[in-house]
Amino acid sequence: MSTPVKIQVWSDYVCPFCMLAEGPLEEATKDLDVEIEWKPFELRPHPQPTLRPEDAYLPDIWRRAVYPMARRLDVDITLPTVSPQPYTRLAFEGYQFAAEHGKGTEYTRRMFRAFFQEDQDLGHLDVLQPLAEEIGLDGAAFREALEQGTYSDKHQDALREAQAHRVQSVPTLLVGDVRIEGVPSPAQLRKAILDAQAQQDAEFGGACGVNGGC
Repeated sequence: MSTPVKIQVWSDYVCPFCMLAEGPLEEATKDLDVEIEWKPFELRPHPQPTLRPEDAYLPDIWRRAVYPMARRLDVDITLPTVSPQPYTRLAFEGYQFAAEHGKGTEYTRRMFRAFFQEDQDLGHLDVLQPLAEEIGLDGAAFREALEQGTYSDKHQDALREAQAHRVQSVPTLLVGDVRIEGVPSPAQLRKAILDAQAQQDAEFGGACGVNGGC
């Protein structure tokens, strides 16, 4: 039995292209044996200032790149009005809680929709807790963990892992030895997965027969 191909996806909850990568990722992995692991990357960690939607940069990049891609992919996404944009450290510590309880992917998807479709400020625990509860997590335990910084070290370890992989932009995907930066095409990603699966099968597919031949 073959081992699932591991796909690591570095993202930030305030990056629209990370949300737009969900569709191609889902399409490319259809009917394939994969294990998807979302990984944190803070584009603008504290105390670096975060972006403001009323400044020129965000409306311009959304007009030129985000909205055209969203239309091609048929994704409902809108530039949030939250100003300044939230720091995502707290939300990512919540991700560690969710992942430990088997809901990392559901949590990631809920964060994207909360920010880009519902205009919710992910920098506040009072916002994060109800979102965690929506996907079936224990809200009281979630709040306590974030208030006490239970997952702070684990989040910092994850950021160091991103640094070790030299992640500088998101989304960044790692499929076997193949690195993809930016929103991939389904065909590009599927090829990388199939190549990784073939490599795994070649490495671990040896066998001996009943006649003694190996």
